[in-house]
Amino acid sequence: MIPPSPLPDTEPPRDCPRCPRLVALREALRGQYPDWWNAPVPAFGDPHAWLGIIGLAPGKHGANRTGRPFTGDHAGDLMFATLAKFGLSRGGYDARSDDGLSLDGVIIINSVKCLPPENKPTPQEARTCRPFAQVQADAIPARIFIALGQIAHQSAVKILGGRLPKCRFGHLAEHRMPDGRVLIDSYHCSRYNQNTGRLTAEMFEAVFARALELRDSL
Repeated sequence: MIPPSPLPDTEPPRDCPRCPRLVALREALRGQYPDWWNAPVPAFGDPHAWLGIIGLAPGKHGANRTGRPFTGDHAGDLMFATLAKFGLSRGGYDARSDDGLSLDGVIIINSVKCLPPENKPTPQEARTCRPFAQVQADAIPARIFIALGQIAHQSAVKILGGRLPKCRFGHLAEHRMPDGRVLIDSYHCSRYNQNTGRLTAEMFEAVFARALELRDSL
């Protein structure tokens, strides 16, 4: 069972037609794996979140399969272990969308809702999907956001009303938006980044530790 979106009125339709390349991949995977989710992946977490996590897009064997962000792949292991360590989740993560896990004070919003080929959306696809993430980011009370990776960073800056030339991506870099919201960058918690040592558990935890430090100052 897929948990309902915390922001149901902001989600794209299951058969969203906006990005032809993503639609074609979705339809092909529905034929190959009819038991998978194979649709735009809804946000997951607390609609009253103080912290928003802006991800990239669903992973093929993760969210595109299970229907819940970061669920069922290697990236999710580090994501949910870190949230648990900082008291930002309830229940246990068992890599299934029906494991009973919930988030406390946090919401995960992907900048692109559908699986892109090779996990790389085109700039046009990111622009086309941005209105959904924009509405979701504006619908929550969060004043602090974390962007996972450079592509998510670029979308997050635009979603939050900032300007990219003034906001250069870098792990643990902080960017204050015109309305006072703060964006913190992190390398993506992908299998590749973890296996190559580009991102360690300690580095990822430092991002959330900083978000907690900022929480009471904004």
